[in-house]
Amino acid sequence: MWPKRADEILNGGSMYWVIKGAILARQEIRRFEEKIGADGIRRCAIILAPEVVPVVPTLKRPFQGWRYLKAADAPMDLPQGREAEEPLPASLQAALAEIGLL
Repeated sequence: MWPKRADEILNGGSMYWVIKGAILARQEIRRFEEKIGADGIRRCAIILAPEVVPVVPTLKRPFQGWRYLKAADAPMDLPQGREAEEPLPASLQAALAEIGLL
């Protein structure tokens, strides 16, 4: 399926990665390409920037299909320099995010 808001997504949108119940990273969406599979079905390929940007862990259940985050709901990128820090244990990250401290 082709995204209905493709122009909006291509103007600075990102794919956010939900890992073990939390959004932990994002990649900028560069473009969409039409791909026809061997079965003849038209599909939408999402071309992502190669850089994976760590974000402030944010609790989110996994979902299937297109979902659009409002800018206010998107997790912030981790501040510069925090990428090299030893990550907190996942259970602690989840507990802190649940009470709004991450």
